Amino acid sequence: PLTGCTAAAPAPSPSPTAAATPVPTPTPTGPPPAVVATSLGAELALYAEPDAAAPSRTLVSADVVSVPEVPLTALVVTTDGDWLEVLVPAAPAQGGTPAATAWVRADAVTLSSTTLRVEVRLAEHRLLVEDAGEVVLDVAVALGGGGVPAPGRYSVTELLQPPAGGALLGAYAYGLSGHRPVLAAFAAGEVPVAIHGGAPPEALGGDAPTGGVRLQDPDVARLVQEVGLPLGTPVDVVA
Repeated sequence: PLTGCTAAAPAPSPSPTAAATPVPTPTPTGPPPAVVATSLGAELALYAEPDAAAPSRTLVSADVVSVPEVPLTALVVTTDGDWLEVLVPAAPAQGGTPAATAWVRADAVTLSSTTLRVEVRLAEHRLLVEDAGEVVLDVAVALGGGGVPAPGRYSVTELLQPPAGGALLGAYAYGLSGHRPVLAAFAAGEVPVAIHGGAPPEALGGDAPTGGVRLQDPDVARLVQEVGLPLGTPVDVVA
């Protein structure tokens, strides 16, 4: 038998230690914020494509807003380097349609964003406002025949507070892109395409011969004073 050799004692097993629990990375909820371009001046050059040598037309504030104090804004659709594709906020007479897009130079605008989105459900006669995907306002509306925008994406172009006693527009009116400014439509004898107050309770859930997307005055006041839609907020009109 072999002598002089002893079996090595087994090394003690290390004591287990608690592993650090991984901290999950928060997952953003809701749709991405909408990006809004605000013109640096009262005019905005529109181009047919990025890097075009010359603009296809020039948009002026009077084509979009009722008063000069309201800035000219457009909802950004996509970006390409130093260029931005935007929804043209003007009426067809000024070279736009509700779905028309054009390109602007990034250095001609400032950019902001909003997590707010409005949805007008025509069949349900309802208006919903979402903030980062969460519904923060859900109210019944009345819809006015020719003043209702066709289904599609729009943006808020102006906010007006009509004089007291203006029954048609009520306490406030938000103008929508792709149409005449609210006051210009009035002057032309047209029904303004807008989200506004002035709806009597009995009109909710139905259609009326005049008006756009009509809310009761307390509801449109909440929309302005509590929710606070910024210019450029996307408005999706769905059938």
